Amino acid sequence: MKIRKIDHIGLACRDAAKAEAFYHGVLGLPVEEREDLDEMKLRVVKVRSSEVVLELLEPQAGEETVTRFLAKNGEGIHHLCFEVENVAAATAYLIGRGYAPVWDKPRPGAGGKLVNFLKPKETGGVLIELSQSRA
Repeated sequence: MKIRKIDHIGLACRDAAKAEAFYHGVLGLPVEEREDLDEMKLRVVKVRSSEVVLELLEPQAGEETVTRFLAKNGEGIHHLCFEVENVAAATAYLIGRGYAPVWDKPRPGAGGKLVNFLKPKETGGVLIELSQSRA
């Protein structure tokens, strides 16, 4: 498994527009993308600070994972995403090392990327996302 870089840091928020108003409007970070992920029931706004993308995640009606995180922890850092060369191969590699990714196979995520996650209980308390560009 080869990690290319930190792809982004996911931030859970109750209101993506309000978070965008801070990160873009106050701090001046450029907005790269706004996206509604209907299948995942998330509104996503990506802002960039130099090499780092912050992914603002607002759960929509019926979404469970970020909603549960917000109820337990409040707004804040939700996950750390690493870009890998091949997320399917990375998933198989991790399963072979005894880890239990959230899904057996990668799924479509924000920006049309393929993604999978490792549970915080297996990674020192941090939700880890693995991401692969489809391009």
